[in-house]
Parts: sequence; C-alpha cells; structure tokens
Amino acid sequence: MNAQKILIIEDEFDIAQLIKHRLELEGYRVITAADGEDGLAQFIKERPDLILLDLNLPKINGYEVCRRIRRDQHDDTPILMLTSKSEITDRIIGRVKGADCYMFKPFEAGQLLKEIKSLLETANDQ
Repeated sequence: MNAQKILIIEDEFDIAQLIKHRLELEGYRVITAADGEDGLAQFIKERPDLILLDLNLPKINGYEVCRRIRRDQHDDTPILMLTSKSEITDRIIGRVKGADCYMFKPFEAGQLLKEIKSLLETANDQ
C-alpha cells in the first residue's frame, strides 16, 4: 500500500519540520510549502490525501488557499487548519471557507495525529 500524502503549508520552518518528522515516523509521505502560493502549486502537483494549513501565511493567507482549493479546484481533500488565532470568528471563517478541522497552536502531537487519522478515515469512507 502506498503511503498517504500529507501537504503541510506552514511558514514557520521549525514547526513544519517538527510536524513533518513526526508524520514520517507514522509512515506518511510529507510535502511542505512555506507560503500560500507554493502551497497551492504543491496541492495541484501532488494531490495530497490531506492538507495541514497554517492561517497566517505569506503571499496568500490560509483562508484564501482553502477557498481556492474548494472553489477553483472543486476538491474535497480534508483540510486541517493550524493557527495561533483562537477567536471563535476565525474558526467560523475557516469552516465557511471549507476547512474540515481547526487546531490551535501550540498543539499536542498526539492530538494532531488523532485528528489526521480521523479525517483520513472519514475521507476514505466516502
């Protein structure tokens, strides 16, 4: 069985590498992008099974990346937004733009893995 692909769109290098390392230990194939523009390009090129998407990104913010994936690409790949913004309005906007899940930084690695597995299982059942 081929490893499931996860695209991490995160501008903080250390966070992206930490998540990437942990996911690779779990057997996932991981692609990274450091800004929204590159994230969209990697999404189109790689067609990942799941996207971890930071909200505050250079060039194109996470809301707009999410909207473009949902509207322009007509794609339902699970999107888990990771952000340090914790206002309820941010969560609502993320859901409206098409995010499937919303996690706040700092997050626990075990909880992140649990959410990823749940989103992938749900996507595979559809």
